[in-house]
Amino acid sequence: MDIKKLADSLNPVERKVVKVLDNFNSFNDIIKVTGLKDVEVMRALQWLQNKNIINIKEGHKEIVNLDENGFAYLKRGLPERRFLEALGKPASIPELSKKAGLSNDEITVSLGALKSKAAIEIKKGKEIIVSITDQGKYLLNNGFPEEHFLKEMFPKEMNSLNAEEKFVLDNLRKRKKIVKVELSRIINAEFTETGKRLLKEKIDDELIERITTSSLKTSAWKGKKFRRFDVKINVPQIFAGRKQHYRSFLDEVRLKFIALGFKEMNGPIVETDFWDMDALFMPQFHSARDIHQGYYIKEPKYAKDLPEEKVKHIKAAHENGYNTGSKGWRYDFDIKRTHRHILRTHDTSISARTLASRELKIPGKYFQISRCFRYDIVDATHLPDFNQVGGFVIEDGINFGHLKSLLRMFAEEFAETDEIRIKPSYFPFTEPSAELQAKHPEFGWIELAGSGIFRPELVKPLVGKEVPVIAWGIGLDRLAMFKLGINDIRQLFSHDLEFLRNVKVI
Repeated sequence: MDIKKLADSLNPVERKVVKVLDNFNSFNDIIKVTGLKDVEVMRALQWLQNKNIINIKEGHKEIVNLDENGFAYLKRGLPERRFLEALGKPASIPELSKKAGLSNDEITVSLGALKSKAAIEIKKGKEIIVSITDQGKYLLNNGFPEEHFLKEMFPKEMNSLNAEEKFVLDNLRKRKKIVKVELSRIINAEFTETGKRLLKEKIDDELIERITTSSLKTSAWKGKKFRRFDVKINVPQIFAGRKQHYRSFLDEVRLKFIALGFKEMNGPIVETDFWDMDALFMPQFHSARDIHQGYYIKEPKYAKDLPEEKVKHIKAAHENGYNTGSKGWRYDFDIKRTHRHILRTHDTSISARTLASRELKIPGKYFQISRCFRYDIVDATHLPDFNQVGGFVIEDGINFGHLKSLLRMFAEEFAETDEIRIKPSYFPFTEPSAELQAKHPEFGWIELAGSGIFRPELVKPLVGKEVPVIAWGIGLDRLAMFKLGINDIRQLFSHDLEFLRNVKVI
């Protein structure tokens, strides 16, 4: 350890403290001698300990001090003294209370205290009569032990009290707000061997802490010595405010789509069978509609605001294909069932709403980030609610080749890889349907998205004409796990402060 360099590294507060530690090592004494604030002294001691100059020893001591009634009795006298002073001749309790100006509680305390000291005699008859004894007169003339105790210099350390004072203190603590005993923290500092060597070194008070514009202009820094800064010393870790990690990831996804020229869509969490499944040409007897796959709303059970014209068109698509060249699913479409409320099970319900809206523009490209709900067992890879990002591009002449190019761009943007493969898949509302897989640099091949071209039985009843629409849906939760280095999906929504402080934020 270079003691000279160590001395030159001390900041102004450390230098002030270290100079007095040879004669004053208690925290309160250091504050008095240096004139520093308590927080400045505490920080200086911690910094000096970090530099192995001192060792801080902490302890606790009990401090006795007067409480609210203690200060009052010090001025006006104890209730038992005022009681005896009013007892010139035998008197009843009401007479004494009025003459001495004591409350009922103070009368009760005085009777107990004086009786225990044999200072009064009590005679019971039609009324209680109290008279003073010789011992009482002695106490009036020479003072009560409690009075002598209250006149002591406070605060006092418990360890400094003798046996008689501790006895008096115990009696006073049984009474209301006369004295209080508080636990006080003791901080002392002792030099280490390094610190003792430092004492022999000249500690320069003229070290320059910083360069200012004024000192540069006047060259006041020339010939002066700069303080050394130890950039390796351990300092308290700062946990600054920042975005929640998963929310930050979702915001990044949103910004990327907007930057690519997509318009964001929105839709309600509480949907109907119509928008969630029927409008997507998913037959009402499809296995995905099983009660264990979606959460149906108990009250209100049915919606009253569906666009009846669109319902009529979708009913026709299911029953006979709605003039699209398809035969439909050829079953009797249940109008009542299509009005049932359900929590949104996938993001494509928002696409259906947009295709049916007057705000739809052709050509156009749209996306949505949505929270969806399906029954599932909660574990490290499954939750009953999940995030999806999806959307569509609508334009005359668009085809499956455009979809493949779009999927490749998504892989590059979201999985940060240009290694993709597109495999045939099945969705009731797209034909052809495809699954996008991307090779992640760390996690290998992952399922990234489902995609396809919307079927005419979906598009024509909603849009009013047949026009190509390429669509996709990406599961965001698992993608976020890959991007954030998380292996438990529940950590996306963690409330663990230690985890939130250390997790990667994009």
